[in-house]
Amino acid sequence: MAKVPLADAGNQFEDLSGIAIKPGENPYDALINACQGSAARIQALYARHRTARNAQQRDKFLAAEFTGLSIDPILLRLEKPDIEPGFRDPRHCLVFWARPPEHILKLASHLQALLQRAAPNLWLMPPHRMHMTTLEIAHSKTAEEIADLVSSIRPAIPALTGLTFTRRTRLVKPMLSYDLSAVAVSFLPASGEEALSPLPVPPSSSDGVAHLGELNESTAEGDNYTYHHLRRDAFNMASKMVPIASRYVVPSAHITLGRYLTQKDHETAELRERWIRTIEDINKWLENEVWDVKDGEFIGEWLVGQERGLDARCGTLWYGGGRTIMTGEGF
Repeated sequence: MAKVPLADAGNQFEDLSGIAIKPGENPYDALINACQGSAARIQALYARHRTARNAQQRDKFLAAEFTGLSIDPILLRLEKPDIEPGFRDPRHCLVFWARPPEHILKLASHLQALLQRAAPNLWLMPPHRMHMTTLEIAHSKTAEEIADLVSSIRPAIPALTGLTFTRRTRLVKPMLSYDLSAVAVSFLPASGEEALSPLPVPPSSSDGVAHLGELNESTAEGDNYTYHHLRRDAFNMASKMVPIASRYVVPSAHITLGRYLTQKDHETAELRERWIRTIEDINKWLENEVWDVKDGEFIGEWLVGQERGLDARCGTLWYGGGRTIMTGEGF
């Protein structure tokens, strides 16, 4: 079987927030320290990253020298088995995912439907496979290598998957983010925005951290513990047990909605302009009709860990597959 190029091989996942990470340090500490732990500053850097990346990708789509989308060769073979009969994804991974609650799945599915009107051939992530990667331990390994890592980290898995029960954090302001290989819905760490969904059950343990569930009407204090803090804490806990080799560490909280499997929907300048216009129109709709909108049809606030704790997962999970080792307690 011929070796297939890795998906996203040509994609650059540079951090566009302006934060430099020092070798050997917890990569999530760099942004938190640069922001002096301020939720408002952390939110601003997440926003800067996704806005700058969208602008960068917009230029690529609309460039006169556009040479084509980055088609995922592995997904293409899995979806169209006649290309290479018997092909199997060789990349085994170990991750901790945050699973979106029902109201976020409803929003994500609606966004997929809007996107598919402009790109009928877009491959869509099935809702039951949707996820946000909180921490990637390893990727593109053999099954045996991942099994060894699972064995090493297993004693810490209950605490890691249960992090979201006692360390509550919110994500807000959904927006479409995209590049030449995929499109996603991204969120920002909250910073004092009004709560849009019912307050969760308070955590039973007390560890000195201000948690959203411990608050009444105000969310500002609880938001000081952001999603980036959660990622930092997961990294700290996991790195005591196994080496961590993430593909990239950028200030992004996103769910992949779809990937491109053909050039057909974007082969002309007019089609590419239509695609960008569709994304920008959807983002305007999100900002006006979903952000900070109480009792609307769609809720844009995500309490990480709502319904389910973190999902420790391994296997061939690039497109939402693989198997669950353990899921933490939800609230």
